[in-house]
Amino acid sequence: MMHRLALAAALALCLGTGSALAQHAGHGAPAAGASSSEAASTRAYREAMARMHKAMDIPYTGDADRDFAAGMIPHHQGAIDMARIELEHGTDPAMRKMAEEVITAQEQEIARLRAFLASRR
Repeated sequence: MMHRLALAAALALCLGTGSALAQHAGHGAPAAGASSSEAASTRAYREAMARMHKAMDIPYTGDADRDFAAGMIPHHQGAIDMARIELEHGTDPAMRKMAEEVITAQEQEIARLRAFLASRR
């Protein structure tokens, strides 16, 4: 299941137009009127999203395979960061289990993507 979700995210990244940052515009953006009194988990999610969006704004090379791998690494890292926030703040057993599964799956995907990039040097 997690592999299918990662594949769907990858396809969305590849099929869209514009930069990865533009494709994710609005994800995690501060809501109108957001205040310093928001929940700690909300602040953590906003910070994680901001880091992910910045990291996904990669310099494109024109090599679709390389660009895909380079863009997906920070995308997957964002999922890991969100899952860790769930483990820190969440209480629902099913969501916590899913967060653990996300971390495991996304770490494996990142390793595969890094190995691909290393092989293309």
